[in-house]
Amino acid sequence: MSPAARRNVAAAAGATLLMASLLCGPALAAPPEQQCMDCHGKNGVSLESDVPTIAGVSEGYLTDAMADYREKSRPCPESKYRGGDTSRPPTDMCRIASSLKGADTTSVVSYFAAKPFVAAKQAADPAQAALGKKLHQLHCDKCHADGGRSAEDESGILAGQWMPYLRTSLKEFTGGKREMPEKMKPKIEKLGASDLEALVQYYGSQK
Repeated sequence: MSPAARRNVAAAAGATLLMASLLCGPALAAPPEQQCMDCHGKNGVSLESDVPTIAGVSEGYLTDAMADYREKSRPCPESKYRGGDTSRPPTDMCRIASSLKGADTTSVVSYFAAKPFVAAKQAADPAQAALGKKLHQLHCDKCHADGGRSAEDESGILAGQWMPYLRTSLKEFTGGKREMPEKMKPKIEKLGASDLEALVQYYGSQK
């Protein structure tokens, strides 16, 4: 084969590879749900105590959370990836939420809301949990129904959520880093640090 003919064959092969990459590239890209699972665990069930389980949480709550992150009205601590390619640089929820387009956000929210919530496997102090149950019934049950299990009240699922994550969330609320819902503020202001820890123990104790 002459040099000219070889060049023509190579050019044709290159064009074929380019066309294949254009056709197959989007299909081979990881869906946004998989990117979420690299931190929140398979189907949104977290195995990391500082990362919340998002499986089974209502679409309304997840949509609002993503909007808060895009607006940076909710703290966005930097975090390393927990799965997939863990050599990727750390990221945060504000950047992730901002990178998702409307259709991708809808897809992510619908996907995880449809998955079953799975309670975290963790030990709780029985006496503290018993006190927390009473405090919940007095102060929290109207917005966090069924002991914090209900996703239908659009307030997130507390029962069975990771306790370290719940502690961090409460510190953000009480420290002014995260705006409390209007109904929540007067309730929280009545509770001391030990009361809040009892609530965390109660929610964490539920299976």
